[in-house]
Amino acid sequence: MMLQIGDKMPAFEVVDQDGNAVGSQDFIGKGRKTIIYFYPKDNTSGCTAEACSFRDNYAALTAQGYNVVGVSKDSAKSHTGFRARHGLPFRLLSDPSTEMLQAFGAWGEKKMYGKTVLGTLRRTFIFDENGILERIIEKVDTKNAAGQIL
Repeated sequence: MMLQIGDKMPAFEVVDQDGNAVGSQDFIGKGRKTIIYFYPKDNTSGCTAEACSFRDNYAALTAQGYNVVGVSKDSAKSHTGFRARHGLPFRLLSDPSTEMLQAFGAWGEKKMYGKTVLGTLRRTFIFDENGILERIIEKVDTKNAAGQIL
């Protein structure tokens, strides 16, 4: 079930691209809003466009008080290469078990090549400084993902 506006950020514990443990406690009460965007796969066209939109607008987003975090099922090693290849300045979290994806409602049925499959649902969640959900973007424009927030 997807989160609703006003919900608290779900508790989670995953690793980032460097293998460091990262949890919801790293974002709540730290004085910054948090953008958590879920994407299907590193190094695919739509996901790369989305990541590069956040990269290209990173200074504007941080100036407005946002943390930016990307999440997919990809391994930490895959994330390391993806970040380096595209110069991404923000953390990428690895959730191969899909526990975080499921907790946020970013895992479910979707159509792919005419078939219904289980997979990552491209969604962006924006939390306030206290970890309360302020906004959900379900129809992400990958080329203008950051522009949908700014």
